Amino acid sequence: MMRICRPALGFSLVELAIVLFIVSLLIGGLLMPLSAQYEVRGRQETDKALANIREALIGFAVVNGRLPCPGDPSIATGTAGAGLELRSGLGPTPHDNVCTFAAGVLPWATLGLPEADAWNNRYTYRVTATFSRGIDSGPTLLSAYGAGCNLTNVADMPTRCAFALCTQGDITIKTSAGGSDLATAIPAVVISHGRNGLGAYRTDGTQIAGAAGDELENANGDATYVSRVEIDDLVMWIPPGVLMGRILASGRLP
Repeated sequence: MMRICRPALGFSLVELAIVLFIVSLLIGGLLMPLSAQYEVRGRQETDKALANIREALIGFAVVNGRLPCPGDPSIATGTAGAGLELRSGLGPTPHDNVCTFAAGVLPWATLGLPEADAWNNRYTYRVTATFSRGIDSGPTLLSAYGAGCNLTNVADMPTRCAFALCTQGDITIKTSAGGSDLATAIPAVVISHGRNGLGAYRTDGTQIAGAAGDELENANGDATYVSRVEIDDLVMWIPPGVLMGRILASGRLP
């Protein structure tokens, strides 16, 4: 009996193309959720880190009677001075010992905190000058405590704190660049520039270019910042009432 040999069955090029197309659709469907999960996880980690940063800043103020100065953003990790607050003495009294930069990066080494956010970029940090000056042990200008204060005699001046209960911050948080105020008179603010990192400083001391609009407002170094869900920046500020309450409880004020 004659046996007929049939060729081995396999995929034709058309069938293989269809299979690859289906596989690519399945992989693409998985990649989007994974990307979204990475984004959510990064934001959750950074939100937690920002809460720790706020506690560290307030704790620093309780111990030292002032908020720390920003660090130099251009100093690379591992270089002398990286992560340390930077101060300059500009006068004869401790109160004249002021921050070199109004805005820079969070002084992570001074505070004993991690350097970077979940995306390995440094946190931007700005502090109001009147909350970060040195503390006077003797009389100084009553005006040094800010325009919101109406101190009329030396006896009313704090001796264990750089600022008074009447001192107001100069930082404003807005709903968008040029938008309405979300919070005013803020002593200090910290920003993670999110997953895209636009405007943030890398750990090598270079700044990521490309910030525009609301993200540029959070990176240009002035006293106005934007907090809104439509951008990926995470913005944390210290409410003046919270800071003053903790300082009062510590006994440094009034």
